[in-house]
Amino acid sequence: MEEFLQRAKSKLNRSKRLEKVHVVIGHKSCDLDSLISAFTYAYFLDKVSPPGVLCLPVLNIPRTEFNYFTETRFILEELNISESFHIFRDEINLHQLNNEGKLSLTLVGSNVLASEDKTLESAVVKVINPVEQGDAGFEFRESLSSLVVKEILQEAPELITEQLAHLLRGSILFKWMTMEPKKISEKQEEILSILEEKFPSLPPREDIINILQETQSSAQGLGIEQTMLKNLKELSDGEIKVAISTVNMTLESQKLLGASVFSSVKWEKCYLPIRMAAVK
Repeated sequence: MEEFLQRAKSKLNRSKRLEKVHVVIGHKSCDLDSLISAFTYAYFLDKVSPPGVLCLPVLNIPRTEFNYFTETRFILEELNISESFHIFRDEINLHQLNNEGKLSLTLVGSNVLASEDKTLESAVVKVINPVEQGDAGFEFRESLSSLVVKEILQEAPELITEQLAHLLRGSILFKWMTMEPKKISEKQEEILSILEEKFPSLPPREDIINILQETQSSAQGLGIEQTMLKNLKELSDGEIKVAISTVNMTLESQKLLGASVFSSVKWEKCYLPIRMAAVK
């Protein structure tokens, strides 16, 4: 994976005139599942696309914000995937490529472009989004990584290396850790079992889960401003854009702040901002 990322970044930097570019771009939340799925799917496209097509995974955030995503950074560092190989949204001009008729887009984790990217809709050729993959309930929907694994296993199973299996399995397990209730669906269990049978030397699941939990705990060291940026969500009707973020804290922490804080509650499919005054 790191060889592919390094080569893709190098080609992007060297190429003054790109002919065809297929960008795989993840969700703005830059969660582990979205990012690893984008990396892996771009790697897959690079192997199966015609010559002359540059396949690039792009992180849908500016480079300066990547420090906030501790879980994502940790597992990539564990696999010796250097941050210097990543391509961030502020390092490639997608609008110019689209205007020149050179851009193809695969969206990972969302079927809706941000309001500032509406003009890129004509370039979208594929959407990878578990919400649209079946009639399973929200709690048990598949992770993006498991959808990507299934497609690669069907189209080019030889591309799944042990390193890639480790990367994808960690992503699926982390997604499971963040879901309620914490129960792995049959479909995801099937994918995990296939990867583990193919590479029996992979670390035990319990070890990976423990490491991921420790990494989650370290994320609590982020400041409030950094945490709000990390958890930022956007809503837009095409004209008005609303940014909502969530900061989890105890009542005692609110008292210590001695100031107003913002939180959000989920109601159906909307995030509604609620102003909470800390008790002094």
